[in-house]
Formats: sequence, structure tokens, C-alpha cells
Amino acid sequence: MSERITKIERFLTACTALAAGKYAGAEAKISEILASIAASDDLTQLFTAVTQDFDYLSAKKNFLREPQTGAAHGTAYLPAQRSDLLAFVFCLFVEIDSKAVSLGELLSRYFYVDGSTTASFALFAARVVKPFRDIVRDCYPAANAAEQEAKEQREEALEKLLSLLPLEQERLEEFPLRDTDRGSSKIILDGAMNALSAGDCANARAILAGYRYFVRLLGAENELSTQIFEFAQLL
Repeated sequence: MSERITKIERFLTACTALAAGKYAGAEAKISEILASIAASDDLTQLFTAVTQDFDYLSAKKNFLREPQTGAAHGTAYLPAQRSDLLAFVFCLFVEIDSKAVSLGELLSRYFYVDGSTTASFALFAARVVKPFRDIVRDCYPAANAAEQEAKEQREEALEKLLSLLPLEQERLEEFPLRDTDRGSSKIILDGAMNALSAGDCANARAILAGYRYFVRLLGAENELSTQIFEFAQLL
């Protein structure tokens, strides 16, 4: 995979993480999206082109509609033209990242759903993040294919780990360890299993990275643990 495609894949992955995630941590994911754009010459050129003659202030007034008289909440729309949609969402993300716009206030004002931040963020993800990601994905078919391949690898690695970690727990039950170390290993592996069961690959990968140092310290590495760490790298 070329470096150019890898950088675009980073953007697509960051957008997917934002769309599939929760309100908590969303601002950090928006920062990652912007960082991935800055790291890619292709994406930098794309967003420079679409924002060059784009009037963001006018677009905000047009697409972020203020509440009508007597209403408590406004409504958000997106430009119909694909280039304008990219420009609008990009500029909105820049404002959120710079704290010029509060994501929480944006959700409660224009994406309000029954007072639920979770539901409001899900609406924001569906109406704003996913179309933004999908337009860029359509612009770079090779990156789309690479992202799909990476997704399939993650899914396969997750399935393999869910089958291997119980075997690793059984192995350490038979391994000569102090009770405190045995208890610690169970806590770590249970945490990894819980993260994987929830589909939280990033957390599972971090837990298993720590577990790798743990088993090395104990001198307890073997072929099974090595296989686990190899699959963890694919999450």
C-alpha cells in the first residue's frame, strides 16, 4: 500500500471512529481528522480547493437554522453540492477544534433529540460525519479498498483473539506464578476480553500491549502469547 493511500486511509478511519463513537471523546477524534488532512498532500489539496471560494459565514446562517419564534431548538441542513458539503463540514470541524464552537452546544441547538446527548450525537454522526467521509471515500477508490481490507483484517483479528484469550487464561492457570501475578493476569485478560466483546479494538490493543510487557517480565511468553500479540497488532 502506497504512503499516499495510507494517509487517506488514516482520514477515513478517523471519520469512521468519530461516526461510530460517542460524544465523550468526539472532540479528540475531530482533531485527529484534521491532523490526518494536514498529513496528506492529496487531502490538503482537496480541502484547499473546496474552501477557496466558499463563504462559510453565509453558509452557517443558511444551513444552521436558528429556532423559529416559540421554538427551543434550531435545525441543521447540509449543502446539496458535494464540494460545498466538504467545505462546510471541514470549516465546522476547524471551529470545533479551535473551541470557537462548542460541540455540546451545537448538538443541543441544532441536533436535539429528546434531551439525549447520545441520540443527538448519533444524529450529528448520521447527518454530518458519514456524508463527509463518504464523499472523500468516493474520491479515492484505492483508499476505500484499503480501508475495507483493513476492516476485514480487524474483524478477523478480533474473532481470533476472542478464541485465543481463554486458552491463554487456561495456560497461565497452569504456569508457576505467584498468586498476585496470577490474579493480575486474569484481570488484564478479562479486560481485553471485555473490550473485544464490546468491539473496542483500540482499548483491547492498548491492554494487550501492556500484557505483552507483563508476560515478558514473568518469562511466560510462548507461541500462543506471540500469536495473540500478532493479532493484536491488526486491531
